[in-house]
Amino acid sequence: MTTPSPSDRVEIDVEVNGRRRTVAVDARETLADHLRNDQKLTGIKLGCEHGVCGACTILMDGAAVRSCLTLAAQGDGRSIRTVEDLSDGALSPLQEAFKRHHALQCGFCTAGFLMSATELLEANPSPTKEEVIEALSGNLCRCTGYQTIVEAVLDAPGQIGNKNG
Repeated sequence: MTTPSPSDRVEIDVEVNGRRRTVAVDARETLADHLRNDQKLTGIKLGCEHGVCGACTILMDGAAVRSCLTLAAQGDGRSIRTVEDLSDGALSPLQEAFKRHHALQCGFCTAGFLMSATELLEANPSPTKEEVIEALSGNLCRCTGYQTIVEAVLDAPGQIGNKNG
């Protein structure tokens, strides 16, 4: 088996934010780079590019994954949701809760927190404080501390639909 060169392209069939697409991606391109550069979904942020900070978190088949560690080719046949999918022009209930609780400052980490919280709330619409803390433990924020983020997630249940979290 030969190692593919960076210029090798792979065709994938992927659903991104509800739209099925067939696209050619570089074999070694990360999903984060593909979504940001080719799909123009710039809500995904690249912080550490080592999977530690959580800023690049997306949902793949409903599970939170670090798009900086995932190859775009791994999206083949999968359903991907980014922060752009959370609202249709107006803020989603979860985004409103973040606003209401002042759960962001610079905003760089916010998309990752929103996607991790969405995964939690879709699986468990009434989480405990401890469950929220655990679900968000893979996301880092250098500005806010975490109390207001946890409060926002706890305030969102009951307002969350299955899709718009």
